[in-house]
Amino acid sequence: MSLLTSTKTPTPQPNSLEAWVAAAEVALDAAGAAIRPHFRAGVAADDKSDESPVTVADRKAEEILREHLLAAFPDCGIIGEEFPAHRPDAKYIWVIDPIDGTRAFITGRTTFCTLLGLLEDGAPVLGFIDQPITGERWIGGRGVPARFKSPFGGQIGTRQQISLAEAELSCTAPEMFSPEEITRFRRLQAAAKRLYWGGDAYGYGLLALGQVDVVAECTLKVWDWAALAPVVEAAGGVVTDWHGQKLRLGADGSVLASANPALHEAALAALR
Repeated sequence: MSLLTSTKTPTPQPNSLEAWVAAAEVALDAAGAAIRPHFRAGVAADDKSDESPVTVADRKAEEILREHLLAAFPDCGIIGEEFPAHRPDAKYIWVIDPIDGTRAFITGRTTFCTLLGLLEDGAPVLGFIDQPITGERWIGGRGVPARFKSPFGGQIGTRQQISLAEAELSCTAPEMFSPEEITRFRRLQAAAKRLYWGGDAYGYGLLALGQVDVVAECTLKVWDWAALAPVVEAAGGVVTDWHGQKLRLGADGSVLASANPALHEAALAALR
């Protein structure tokens, strides 16, 4: 029976993973079509309870992703940023951030992304990073080779021989850190070659392309990282929290992504 018509939760075995990928790509295509008309169109933004902005594009894109994914996989759970969770105790859970980087979106920058991740028993196993304006898409996960689709070219794969002293470090904004965390981050910054602020999830996509080598952030929710960890790891990188533990549902919100294992250990040592 096809995964797309099954009435039971499909198990992502090696011979079925591409069906999961195909269904997710159809959903992402539809979400992107809903986002594009609002880009640089003066869309209004509302402030949520945490003072982060949200737009009609965020909500519409998540609605579309939920509709497509539940039609394809009716027994899977869904956790999204904009709407209540559906079956959050399911073995397989799709995790949605319809627009990661809403501030970038409402100010006309193309560094926002649509993120779609799949959790198995709370651990991330498949991820998609989609930029619907530039047409760039990263895919990767357990049993799914990393791939990158782009009209501009670019080779998927992290830099395996880079040291921390040579590393390009990226982070969205210093406001995400507590005073203790920013002190630890500044030690990492001092050990790296350069620091770039900004980028949201796009920075992790650049890491998977070998353009960035380390990303260190805090206060991330599951929808911020569930798609990113599988993509970066499929591209050759390492992703943990700041304690070196693998990310899973309930993680503390700290994320460290590095281009290779030795670099990751050096970055962890700097953060400690």
